[in-house]
Amino acid sequence: MDIKSKIESLLFISAKPMSIKQLTELIKKDKKEIEKAGLELVEEYKNNKKGIQIIKNSAKLQMVSSPENAKLIREFIKDETTGELSRPSLETLTIIAYRGPVSKIDLDRIRGVNCSLILRNLMIRGLIKAKNDSKKQETYYTITFDFIRFLGINDVRELPDYEKLSKDDTFDRMLNNEQSKDEQADK
Repeated sequence: MDIKSKIESLLFISAKPMSIKQLTELIKKDKKEIEKAGLELVEEYKNNKKGIQIIKNSAKLQMVSSPENAKLIREFIKDETTGELSRPSLETLTIIAYRGPVSKIDLDRIRGVNCSLILRNLMIRGLIKAKNDSKKQETYYTITFDFIRFLGINDVRELPDYEKLSKDDTFDRMLNNEQSKDEQADK
């Protein structure tokens, strides 16, 4: 698989901009090759007149919607962020509330689907926040004070059955099982 394809895939699943350094470490190619491929992608997407663009800001790249569709996107986001939470959003938020901090990879494994858009919407609403762990090269999600205040509680431990559910090892067993499957598939 070529470098540009790998960059596209990483930018597509990332909920935030990715640095050239981060892409270099993940793709395991020379920084100059990553920078060159990134700039080529920016130009290719700019010239293709499609609904997705790749932009570069400083030493970071991000996949975004086309500026021509800004009004449509604003309307969609307004509906997504002011209406009721969808069932998948509630499930994701519940996992984060009871098990956080939790990585995106673990959330995807627990739910069985890519949670990028759900995480973005929950962050836009101010219900969760992301923190990057540079050692593990992963982003971890936790609930915010706004989430706690929105529920009218003073502490996350006031959630129903918090003590019991936060210590339940069902997710841990499931994640370990999924990780074992992934490792066997790589062999």
